[in-house]
Amino acid sequence: MWTGLTLLAVEAVEATEEAGGLFDLDATLPLMAIQFLILMAVLNAIFYKPLGNAIDERDAYVRSTKANAQERLAKAEKLATEYEQSLADTRKAARSVIEQAQAEAQQIASQKQADAQQEAAAQREQVQKELDEQKAAAMSQLEQKVDSLSDQILGKLLGSVA
Repeated sequence: MWTGLTLLAVEAVEATEEAGGLFDLDATLPLMAIQFLILMAVLNAIFYKPLGNAIDERDAYVRSTKANAQERLAKAEKLATEYEQSLADTRKAARSVIEQAQAEAQQIASQKQADAQQEAAAQREQVQKELDEQKAAAMSQLEQKVDSLSDQILGKLLGSVA
């Protein structure tokens, strides 16, 4: 039996060598095509579909995470803008309060200065009036003394002459 098989194999090799081209279009070509298609179907079912599903799930996860991150970034930017606006409004309000307080302080200082000047002018007028009265009193006393001394001098001069 081995001999028969060996002879068949030798005849097949010789037949192949005789027909011998690079491509023999016999029953092996469709058989190889069918084997290739079966291999593709098996690989698709066992390897490519699970791998494709894993890649799709990962892609969906990445997209949802990216969208979520973009939403959070937009929200954070919005909050930052609101905070900056609130801070600017607060600074503006504080500046106006400070300016108002400075204006009130300036007004109070001006009023106190005007009151002090009026009081000083009133005291100066009062002192000037008192000085004028004292001067007038002193002049009137001096005139009286001058008159009395003049009378005494006249009396002595006239009394010694008479």
